[in-house]
Amino acid sequence: MPESPPPAAPVTAASPRPAPTGTARTNAPRVAAASLVGTTIEYYDFAVYGTASALVLGPAFFPSGNATVSSLAAFLTFAAAFLARPLGVALFGTIGDRLGRRRALVASLLLMGVATVGVGLLPTYETAGLLAPVLLVTLRLLQGVSMGGEWGGAVLLAAEHAPPGRRALYASIPNVGPSLGFLLSSAVILPTLNIAGRDGFADWAWRIPFLLSTVLVVIGLWVRTAVSESPLFTRPAEAPAPTSRFPLGTLLARHPGRLLLGIGAALGGSAVYYLTIVYSLSYGPKELGIPQNTMLTAASIGAAAGIAVTLPAAGLADRIGRRPVMLTGAVGSVLWAVPMYASLSSRDPWLITGAYTVGLALLALMFSPVAAFLPELFPARLRYTGASAAFILANTLGGGFAPLVATWLNSHWDSPLVLGFYTGGLCLLSLLCLLALPETRDHEFDA
Repeated sequence: MPESPPPAAPVTAASPRPAPTGTARTNAPRVAAASLVGTTIEYYDFAVYGTASALVLGPAFFPSGNATVSSLAAFLTFAAAFLARPLGVALFGTIGDRLGRRRALVASLLLMGVATVGVGLLPTYETAGLLAPVLLVTLRLLQGVSMGGEWGGAVLLAAEHAPPGRRALYASIPNVGPSLGFLLSSAVILPTLNIAGRDGFADWAWRIPFLLSTVLVVIGLWVRTAVSESPLFTRPAEAPAPTSRFPLGTLLARHPGRLLLGIGAALGGSAVYYLTIVYSLSYGPKELGIPQNTMLTAASIGAAAGIAVTLPAAGLADRIGRRPVMLTGAVGSVLWAVPMYASLSSRDPWLITGAYTVGLALLALMFSPVAAFLPELFPARLRYTGASAAFILANTLGGGFAPLVATWLNSHWDSPLVLGFYTGGLCLLSLLCLLALPETRDHEFDA
């Protein structure tokens, strides 16, 4: 039986209320589930926009006689949200490291929901002229700010409630969210596309997936407000932990090298994810004549394979260490990058699906332990900001600009092999950064 918790101390910024460790551990599965719900919704919203960018948003908001120009404009708007993510890291990192993980997570989810539903209600260029793309970019920036605070808080809340020796497993549960969110978006977009047809989807039905986000956000907020605050965020009133007024500034001053290596460790995986589930959905049909449903199906099956690998990989990382599992995924991704994207030249649905399945399974080996690995690199009162900054900047550099870089590369070298060399190079950089970082499995998480 766990010991009875001590009386609660008054809650202040300097002396937050302590949470009983035993109770927190008992609630660990519920907290992990709440974190997963939030990341799934956030990445559903991002995946819906990414797929819509590949299919219809270019002509609807950035009309041009040149299809490449329209696609570049739509993907530039996609990248704009990534540029706003560092602002979200600073904002929600400060809230999360000073006032609590849960408050930051509820606020980030609410902001994402409002922005996503807003996109579904926007007028197009034909109706509102230049105001339409301006409003679209504004809402995308709000989505980016929200995403800047989501991932770090979600994995931290799960990890800091985890039982001893199972931190990577619990932290990896929210990491299922990106693939699950993509699958959920595909489950909405595919039938909508089939029922409305390509013309109907381009005309009006593209709004449906965005508007359905309302239901998901309401569910997510209900789940998140019911969970307890992180036990490692709280300290006894008689021994309060020093708190930085601006955690991001403290992070940059005290841990710049570790932050840079953390960014590099997550860089290659971000490129694999976004080139597979965003860029290739546009590139395959437009440049290679592969049916849209073939690309969506291949990416969806690959994402499901990634989900299947995530939790076993995290469990292995708890037993043998984070680095061996991540290094295996990084080496595999370096070697598989060219064959994976070369499969697009075959236009064979089975070959493409098989290549994507292997590629996203290897990505899961790299990304599953990173949910525990990045937070373990930083001390408790900088952990939200540090983990978020490393992951979000890797996502921005490796993922947010990946569709833009890939579009530019393919405008000069018309071959899917270019995607493989570009992705393989970034995965090699991640491999080198992982080799330079220490093993963190035995790191004391309350330090």
